[in-house]
Amino acid sequence: MAQTPSIDRAALLRNVRSVVIKIGTNALSDAAGRLDTGLIAHVAEQVTALVARKVQVTLVSSGAIGAGISELGLPGRPKNLPMLQAAASVGQSILMRLFADAFRPLGLHAGQILITRSDFDERARYLNLRNCIHALHASKCVPIINENDSVAVAEIRFGDNDLIAAHVTNLLLADLLILLSVVDGLLDAEGKTIPLIQDVDDASGHVDASMKSTGGSGGMGAKLFAAGTVKTAGEPVLIANGKRPNIIRDLLAGEPIGTLIVPTSKKLSARSRWIGLTARTRGTLIVDDGAANALRQNKSLLASGILSSEGDFERGHAVQITGKDGKLIARGLINYSREDVETIRGHKSSEFPALLKTDTYYEEVIHRDNLFLETAP
Repeated sequence: MAQTPSIDRAALLRNVRSVVIKIGTNALSDAAGRLDTGLIAHVAEQVTALVARKVQVTLVSSGAIGAGISELGLPGRPKNLPMLQAAASVGQSILMRLFADAFRPLGLHAGQILITRSDFDERARYLNLRNCIHALHASKCVPIINENDSVAVAEIRFGDNDLIAAHVTNLLLADLLILLSVVDGLLDAEGKTIPLIQDVDDASGHVDASMKSTGGSGGMGAKLFAAGTVKTAGEPVLIANGKRPNIIRDLLAGEPIGTLIVPTSKKLSARSRWIGLTARTRGTLIVDDGAANALRQNKSLLASGILSSEGDFERGHAVQITGKDGKLIARGLINYSREDVETIRGHKSSEFPALLKTDTYYEEVIHRDNLFLETAP
């Protein structure tokens, strides 16, 4: 596995002014599977110390379903969706009460935000979420985000809070993502912590895909996938053991603990992060070689280069663009519905008025400003 020989962590993290911290179910629970009030209080103390240094902290916390299971006296994690939703509904209030009780004596408030996948797919809701988090930060509140498991179903749920934390990091343009679990980081074949990772795909090949969190829905594979999203956006990620005393403070101080995912050198804009890394695509455009080459040269996508389309999309939706070989070239926000694309594909824009029966049209199917290339031109 390719690794960086050395990186000055303290220098890399010295200017962090916004951090997203995800805490897993197992990290928040005691040996009996109940929420660990002592650990929650310790997290609150560390977060408060960061806030006092003018660092904006956003928490993404698991644990609601686990708390609900304990409160309801269930024998284990339910397998059917309605009971999982019921456990989440009961447990979420318990989780938030414990955080509120921990922050209140320290002069901070806990602000609950429950989200579903749709909050990240729809641009207006995405921006509203960002505005809400900023308002909480300005009001001496610590935003505490969790998936809305009491209403989430397969079509609208993330499935793990690692990915939520990654998307929140990109939403806020945060300087750092910390993923806290009950292991010391990504481990090698000998069980030793790998301190630095540059190639997430390479690292993922060393993870046992069958290994998942016992109390939650994630695992190291999910953490690496989430980390790759933030790394691509140009920000570092740290994976560490949330049970370790003063873990947040020590990580921010640059202590050589946990696994550091090294960011790419180029930071993506907020819009590029949403188009390329967050919004789910609704369909696919298959383009010819000429259009593929034009896209790689940072040019707009024209109808004349489109061979076919798939999916169910409307104007403004995100779609992916592939070559004839099926290889992904780019993602972008489309100016036309699937029906209109099928009408104009293979044609020049001068033919659009007759084909679409309108004098008002876009010359580009996807403008270059609304494109995210999978590889830099």
